[in-house]
Amino acid sequence: MLHAAALGLGAVLAFTFDISAKAADSIDQGPLKAPPLVANAYGWTGFYIGGHIGYAAARSDWSATQPSTVTPDLTGSLDFFRAFDFFKGTGSYLGGLQAGYNYMFPSRFVAGVEADASFPNSLNADQAISSPSVGLANYADAVLMSGTVRARFGYAFNEWLLYGTGGFAWTYDQLTRTQLVDSLTGGPAAQGTVESLLLWRLGWTVGAGVEAPIAPNWTAKFEYLYSQFGTSSVTFPLSGQRFDSDLAMQQFRLGLNYKIFGNATKSNDAAPESIAPLADNWSIHAQTTFLWQGYPPFHSPYAGQNSLPGSGQGRETWDVTLYAGLRLWEGAELWINPEIDQGFGLAGTLGIAGFTSGEAYKVGDAYPYARLPRMFIRQTIDFGGETQKVESGINQFAGSQTADRLVITLGKFGVTDVFDTNKYAHDPRGDFSNWSIEDTGTFDYAADAWGYTYGGAVEWYQGAWALRAGLFDLSIVPNSTELDPQFGQFQWVGEIEHRHEVWGQPGKIAITGFLSRGRMGNFADAIQLAQLIGGPADIAAVRSYTSRGGVSVNLEQQVTENLGVFARAGIANGDIEPYEFTDIDRTLAAGMSLSGKQWGWPDHTVGVAAVVNGISSAHQAFLNDGGLGILVGDGQLPHPGPEQIIETYYSLPIASWRATFDYQFIVNPGYNRDRGPVSVFGTRLHAQF
Repeated sequence: MLHAAALGLGAVLAFTFDISAKAADSIDQGPLKAPPLVANAYGWTGFYIGGHIGYAAARSDWSATQPSTVTPDLTGSLDFFRAFDFFKGTGSYLGGLQAGYNYMFPSRFVAGVEADASFPNSLNADQAISSPSVGLANYADAVLMSGTVRARFGYAFNEWLLYGTGGFAWTYDQLTRTQLVDSLTGGPAAQGTVESLLLWRLGWTVGAGVEAPIAPNWTAKFEYLYSQFGTSSVTFPLSGQRFDSDLAMQQFRLGLNYKIFGNATKSNDAAPESIAPLADNWSIHAQTTFLWQGYPPFHSPYAGQNSLPGSGQGRETWDVTLYAGLRLWEGAELWINPEIDQGFGLAGTLGIAGFTSGEAYKVGDAYPYARLPRMFIRQTIDFGGETQKVESGINQFAGSQTADRLVITLGKFGVTDVFDTNKYAHDPRGDFSNWSIEDTGTFDYAADAWGYTYGGAVEWYQGAWALRAGLFDLSIVPNSTELDPQFGQFQWVGEIEHRHEVWGQPGKIAITGFLSRGRMGNFADAIQLAQLIGGPADIAAVRSYTSRGGVSVNLEQQVTENLGVFARAGIANGDIEPYEFTDIDRTLAAGMSLSGKQWGWPDHTVGVAAVVNGISSAHQAFLNDGGLGILVGDGQLPHPGPEQIIETYYSLPIASWRATFDYQFIVNPGYNRDRGPVSVFGTRLHAQF
């Protein structure tokens, strides 16, 4: 049911792309611009879809009743509000999608209906409970999803719509009871005393808001909603304890709506003159991607904690992202990319150093959740030279720039948004999926578990050359969901790039280097400690403040109008553990991308690539001693070998979507000759405007 819901929510965006292709094309050709205006009144009649972000606060009053009793003997309340944590990326913020219909009467009274679904980042709370009959336990409530179906009534004052709203509300909660201390013995509770139940809450909601057009067919809104849910009951089967609880929620939302029917050139749909100047300063794009990957059983005589299961499995991921940009001043742009994610990589993104899906992060969830992966400011300073046209796109305003320029980026973004880019292999939503093909496998770039970090980058373009430098925050510990709030652990990145032509065809070559400074472990130290105290090698036990560096080469070359080739090679310090990306100390990758234009299908693309990944002898010995890496660790590695991967994909348009069929053949997964080979099949559906 959840997978179907995820596809349905993604289809909401795709519906926009299909019905309003001409409008979307006009957006892609430049930032949102209003047409010549013939009237000052905005027409609100029509269907619309959109998305929203917001912040929520909630409270739940609860009571607990013991088995064989009638009167509650424990009571309490939960406060669900969580402030935004910049370095963990957590808080009680939310993201969601909505759709609705408005009708504007001749009197400019507007009536409509709207349905929405919201997905919080972390809207949860817990409380300790204790009594002689219960012992010590913990009770928790988490809102996994919520939504409303509401009527809207308002009045349009020229371009401004003021409205009230109310209707039906729901949430889908997870209630958890954890026994900490046994009531009979007074000691720690036995294993298996965590109980979780899922609960639908039904209730009502009321609120008010204001909405205004910002560009043809686009409106922005701000609204407040208060929701109340009646008392619900659950009984945890192991303890027999019944919990009765209610829920009250408040939400502040900022949303964007796209009018999917209506001609923006009509006078009643045109953006008013007072709003039209804003359209030049906004850029709005979005994407949604669904990916499924699976593999059949393969040879696996043994397995460890980080192994790819030999029995075979299938997993999916889904996400939807908004790319909203605002011009601040001359050459300066503010970008924010709220995103909703759901799903898991194969084996929880474990078992293969060159992992199979760039859409799968090192964390996952069965239920959609909101994240804020990017929020940054970019300043471009033109120095002269040839003027180049810039098309509107993802995190990019339409306009122009000079060949000689300085670009400064500050905030939260991906290091690989700026460094190690490649025209033919860099976008897991559009081309190759494998981690060590879309990026250089040895580029251990600073990032949280989702692939993003705080930092700054400077790019200097001069003629055919480009120099880039960046300073970024590392995770608080290797491969963590939390960035270092003290910036005491950091990474320097530098890159030099040269653009050229070969027989009239464009290409480029770039050399990228990084140096990480943080608490990292030495493989030899971990092995020596394991020999002294016994047990598997533990890299965390020998971490100290040290450095790890690496360098890579990245080549892309257009051969013909329809054929492009690429290659990457990299090496990193194999004595020290990789900090953020994956378990690769040396790598060599090459591939090609071929357009279907030459056989009459210009929108089709075929890609083929191969990569060989390796690790140092010290790294091999560490894994053979039972050590665990970021993604690999079979418990032993008596017969190590290079991890060899071939990936091929075929991409084609289907209506407003782009479908990709992908196959990866993996020899020696996790550098282990005793396991594999593995065949991984994948299907990807992607849409964007």
